[in-house]
Amino acid sequence: MKLLAFADLHGDTRLLKKLIKRAKEKDIDLVVVAGDLTMFESHLRYLMRKLNSIGKKVLIIPGNHESEKSLKGVVSDYKNCILFHRKALKYEDYVFLGYGEGGFSLSDAEFRKLARQWYGEFQKEKIVLVTHAPPFGTELDKLDKHHVGNKDFRKFIERIKPKLVICGHLHETAGKIDTIGEAKVVNPGWEGMVINLS
Repeated sequence: MKLLAFADLHGDTRLLKKLIKRAKEKDIDLVVVAGDLTMFESHLRYLMRKLNSIGKKVLIIPGNHESEKSLKGVVSDYKNCILFHRKALKYEDYVFLGYGEGGFSLSDAEFRKLARQWYGEFQKEKIVLVTHAPPFGTELDKLDKHHVGNKDFRKFIERIKPKLVICGHLHETAGKIDTIGEAKVVNPGWEGMVINLS
């Protein structure tokens, strides 16, 4: 399975046009949006309509520029777009776990609660974790000399051992790739990244 992932587009229609063109190519099976599709929810319906036109499933989580509520009110009108914030979604032989919004905290009690549930249900599955904020302690959350990512995300990754982690939020680390154990961790940025899941 091959997917196209991106984050932090912030409503840039020129970049969106390029992403849509790439997503429509035959080799791409799925599109993943790791938050901040918009600039404070501006033109949300227009952007969603464009993503829907790809004709393939588009999995979306909110960033810190969208709320779950606003996305839910729009996504439901577009059959190819799926909001999976705080949800698990099975696609082929992978389970995609989505957790968006936020981005500025080192810990998250709500995520810890959900992570316990997910671990109980999906520990034997092949996992793709999609968050808006990066996990703590990688090249993807390093600003200057400090790590600013989420420690609860990191603990969950170490425990459940996903195949892939997709995140965004920090523009300074767009395009970076790192690992946590055997998990590949990527910030695809606004230009997007094609990822092959075998």
